Amino acid sequence: MKRLRPVDLAREVAISTQQVRNYEAAGILPPASRTESGYRTYRQEHLDALRTFRALVPGFGIGAATAIMLAVHDADLTRALRLVDEGHAALHEQRLAIDSAGEALDALVEQFRDAEPESGPALRVGELAARLRVRTSTLRVWDAAGLLTPTRERGTAYRLYGPVEIRDARIIAMLRQGHYGFEQIRPVLEGLRRTGSPEALRTAVAERRAAHDRQSRAMLRGAALLDAYLPLSVVE
Repeated sequence: MKRLRPVDLAREVAISTQQVRNYEAAGILPPASRTESGYRTYRQEHLDALRTFRALVPGFGIGAATAIMLAVHDADLTRALRLVDEGHAALHEQRLAIDSAGEALDALVEQFRDAEPESGPALRVGELAARLRVRTSTLRVWDAAGLLTPTRERGTAYRLYGPVEIRDARIIAMLRQGHYGFEQIRPVLEGLRRTGSPEALRTAVAERRAAHDRQSRAMLRGAALLDAYLPLSVVE
């Protein structure tokens, strides 16, 4: 079999030779053989492992992709396949969360059409957290990110969330359940506050669903290379 140098593998996937060595040290690649002078030599199976790992990362993430390759090289096919299944299951759960959040937000967004939100007493941080079923620390993170701007109670300086903040907090909670980041939530809230239009929300939901579709395709591409690589390293 043709011998390959670290630089040969590096050039194939446009990474550095040091990354190739790091992948080998992490177990992502099988151990390399050594020449009499101590230089690493690789073979086609190493290049196949490298291509497989790099294909798995976009769909499964670097942590799961690493764990899958380690399981393969430990000849633990069951664990490798379970990790693949877990990745698909996690994506499916995210899709369900987006669907659920989208349906709930379609109804909730009607509150933004009125000049004033529903009236009601202001809530302290613990009360609002209990209503949303989140931790008080979560609300403080949202405050620090500028998503919520509570007032302060006179005398105690406790945070107070009025009707507007309570309404916005419900929107944020639902978007977070759908795995939206703060950078995505902010323009949605701003658009809803400014115009009362759900278009920003619909755009965000559509973008997240498109991202899920791209991840699914990436998973398929990675799984295809993994399936081709398995007979080289795993005895069924």
